[in-house]
Amino acid sequence: MDPRKMKQMMEQMGVDMEELDANRVVIETDDADLVFEDVDVNKIDARGQETYQVVGSPEERDAGSAAGAIESGDSEDATDESAGVPDDDVEIVAMRTGASEDAAREALEENDGDLAAAVDQLE
Repeated sequence: MDPRKMKQMMEQMGVDMEELDANRVVIETDDADLVFEDVDVNKIDARGQETYQVVGSPEERDAGSAAGAIESGDSEDATDESAGVPDDDVEIVAMRTGASEDAAREALEENDGDLAAAVDQLE
C-alpha cells in the first residue's frame, strides 16, 4: 500500500504516529533486563491511548544491571540529570513561579524533584 494513502487512512481513524529519536530502550523484568541499543521507536496515539513500538534486537543482561550501569555513570549515555534535578524541571518551576533558577533548583531538591510541591513552596 502507498505510504501516503496509509497515513491518510490512519489520520481518518484518529491514529497519529510519530518516530522518536531514541538512543536506547531498557525493559526491566524480574528475570533479566532487555537492552535495545540500535533501536527504532514509534509512538502511536490512537484516540488518547499511547502505544510505543520498539524495533530492534535486544541484548539480555542480568536483572538490574542495565539500571545500575546508568546510575553509576558506566554508560556513555548517562547524563548529569540522573545525579540531580533535570534542568527542564528547574526551568518549568522558575517560569511558573517567577523565581530564580537557583531558588527553583533548591525547591525541587527539597521536595525530591516534585514539580507541584516545588511550585507550591515558591508561590
